[in-house]
Amino acid sequence: MTRMSVAVIGGGNGARAFAGHLSLKGAQVRLLSSFPQELEAIKRSGTINVTGVVNGEGKVEVCDDNFEAISDARLILVVVPAFAHAPIARAVTPYLKDDHIVVLNPGRTGGALEFSHVIKSANCEAKVHVAETQTLLYACRIEGPTGVRINGIKKEVAVAAFPADNTTIVLSELNKYFPQFKPVPSVLYTSLMNIGAVFHPTTVLLNTGRIESGETFEFYRDGMTPAVTTALEKVDEERCAIARALDVPISSALEWLQSAYGVNETTLRSALINNPAYQGIKAPTSLKVRYLLEDVPTGLIPLTSLGELAGIDTPTCRAVVDLACAALSHNFWDEGRTLEKLGLKGMSKKELHEYLQHGVSCRGK
Repeated sequence: MTRMSVAVIGGGNGARAFAGHLSLKGAQVRLLSSFPQELEAIKRSGTINVTGVVNGEGKVEVCDDNFEAISDARLILVVVPAFAHAPIARAVTPYLKDDHIVVLNPGRTGGALEFSHVIKSANCEAKVHVAETQTLLYACRIEGPTGVRINGIKKEVAVAAFPADNTTIVLSELNKYFPQFKPVPSVLYTSLMNIGAVFHPTTVLLNTGRIESGETFEFYRDGMTPAVTTALEKVDEERCAIARALDVPISSALEWLQSAYGVNETTLRSALINNPAYQGIKAPTSLKVRYLLEDVPTGLIPLTSLGELAGIDTPTCRAVVDLACAALSHNFWDEGRTLEKLGLKGMSKKELHEYLQHGVSCRGK
């Protein structure tokens, strides 16, 4: 395979997996991070040791915090927590060029919309193709200073560009390396299929006593009590109601577990408890975890925002956000992805779909 330059932005589990795997596939990989210290060992060795379902030593070039290094990379993979998408967008804007392809892995809810809105607000004139995936391609964990273990690679991962007219362009580049990426109609699908926003914040908050007391327990097997999963079902009902109102065909959380993991269960609680892939996953030991710090501002808040646009009430989602704000003494509403931050403020449903497809709304027509 002809070696091509791909930039991977991030320093965690997913970023290492992408960078190492891409190199083993024949790509020339540049690895960048806003926190250069997390890449120091990889910079010294020039390699990422990949183990698990993929094995080998991937050669990578670490470019510290110099985002100018993205300039000659056609494909730019952003693999950072979703709350960092906007800061990364501001950092890379000066170096974006026509036909750059930026893919958020994953976008959570509204990632591609927020990223595009940020670079547009910064008067970026480059014609950039921004896309988001529904979930991370890998199940992976960092191993040592320069290693990553890839425990599994998903068979299919949904991807969509904003605007959707560009999805084919994005896929033509992504599929050179990863045939697992499959197109969906728009970023509304990838955003509304953010299952983490359903499973994570509510479960953490309703298990706060156990977490803060230092109890060791399994997040899914022990944390999913009947009352907790009833609350999760309410969150999921609101998510699905928004999707129906916006004419987006998505799966319920139970249907997603059945299709993604082959879980043969008829209730959400039994599917969560009996999912082999979830067994052994420990609950967090603090409330200051991504299950709240990421999934509230980039998951639940944009869900409530899309609910406003769709005319759907989201009392349970709002209650969970308010509880997170109270528990952590932090106003997530101020930093969350609102309609304004997604570039959707004031749009009707018709204008929304026109905007998602073509990047312009039919307002005023």
